[in-house]
Amino acid sequence: MKQAELHNYRGNKRYINAWAFYDWANSAYSLVISSAIFPIFYGALFLSAATETVEIFGGQIRPTPLISYVTAAAFVVVAICSPLLSGIADFLGNKKAFMRFYCYLGSLSCMGLYFFDLEHIYFGLLCYFFGLIGFWGSIVFYNSFLPDIAHPEEQDAVSAKGFSLGYIGSVLLLIVNLAMVMKPEAFGFEASGAGSMEAMRWSFVMVGLWWMGFSQYTFYVLPKGVSQPHKLTRLIVFNGYAELKGVYNALSENIRLKRYLVAFFVYSMAVQTIMLVATYFGEQEIAWPDEGAKTTGLIVSILIIQLLAMIGAQMTAKASRKFGNLKTLIAINSVWAAMSIYAYFMISPVQFYLAAAIVGLVMGGIQSLSRSTYAKYLPDTEDTASYFSFFDVAEKIGIVIGMLLYGFIDQITGSMRNSVLFLIVFFISGIILLLRVPEKIKH
Repeated sequence: MKQAELHNYRGNKRYINAWAFYDWANSAYSLVISSAIFPIFYGALFLSAATETVEIFGGQIRPTPLISYVTAAAFVVVAICSPLLSGIADFLGNKKAFMRFYCYLGSLSCMGLYFFDLEHIYFGLLCYFFGLIGFWGSIVFYNSFLPDIAHPEEQDAVSAKGFSLGYIGSVLLLIVNLAMVMKPEAFGFEASGAGSMEAMRWSFVMVGLWWMGFSQYTFYVLPKGVSQPHKLTRLIVFNGYAELKGVYNALSENIRLKRYLVAFFVYSMAVQTIMLVATYFGEQEIAWPDEGAKTTGLIVSILIIQLLAMIGAQMTAKASRKFGNLKTLIAINSVWAAMSIYAYFMISPVQFYLAAAIVGLVMGGIQSLSRSTYAKYLPDTEDTASYFSFFDVAEKIGIVIGMLLYGFIDQITGSMRNSVLFLIVFFISGIILLLRVPEKIKH
């Protein structure tokens, strides 16, 4: 496929719809596994075992720092592998195949979470680990298709469309899973806590099937990519790192893109950390009346976030058209900073619901607009996978740092509140750095 041929795909509704539909498929993971059912299941495992620590490699560790460190380790692997594979994908012109591989790795790992328990903690953590790698690895190649299938002026709306479809699809599956957990007897499970736990295990299997099944439409329709007229050699295997270095060097000639990436790295560190630990925070730090109220409250909060995130993504796209991408991102970061302070003091379920509503409005917006802003600032190049690999590596390294800091502060202070409060530093720094990004390229 030649570059001119690929450009002909831009603006094609069929490709745009197929691209956005992958969000419908994979967002079930980010909602059910990352945000909703698995964190509740994970906390319930420790509660039913009447223990606040677990033995790992001969030492005792609290559950939240443990999951934070495993999450950080998974993102290290993604950060290392993405440049390698994206370089090969760009050269072979088949980044769709790599996206498919990560999709299958993640979906099968989700199914493996059915066997997660404290007696087989290593296997369970391994499935969680590979599920993360599968999800975020596929996102690298998924994001790199955006400038291929959408014109620059369309990218904000197309990016928001993907997130919106993701929120709708994931909420539909979550509602079914929640019904299974709340009324296990209606689905053939025991009418007890054990029945709810079994329902949660089956929800992990359903996520894997949903993700793998619905992604087939995307894989069938999307183009492969832009191939190079040479044979794949041994040197090309490591070409991704060379391309990553090339992207880094090219940033010196694109001040706007360079400054934006630095700002994104800083504020994304905090955003992604909060999104990954929000349910764990609610599970441990909020004063729920009882365990039943806790489960119901966390579920309601997650639904609030997802429903409002869909609205927030669309509102942000409209705001960016009226005020510009940078001003909109600065405003959203200001809200996140205020939320970090608010989270430190919130105790009651009502306060947690309010926080969930605000987070929902700004969560989808900052993700969607960050991705489309980066796509807008890219130079005209056929190596979009390498540029998005650089973008994703920056994000993943930020997540590693954020999760390690979060887990470390939680471990030494015994409270997640101190960790959340510390994240305000990154939001304020991100705002300052965004103010330094020029709105237009100076000639």
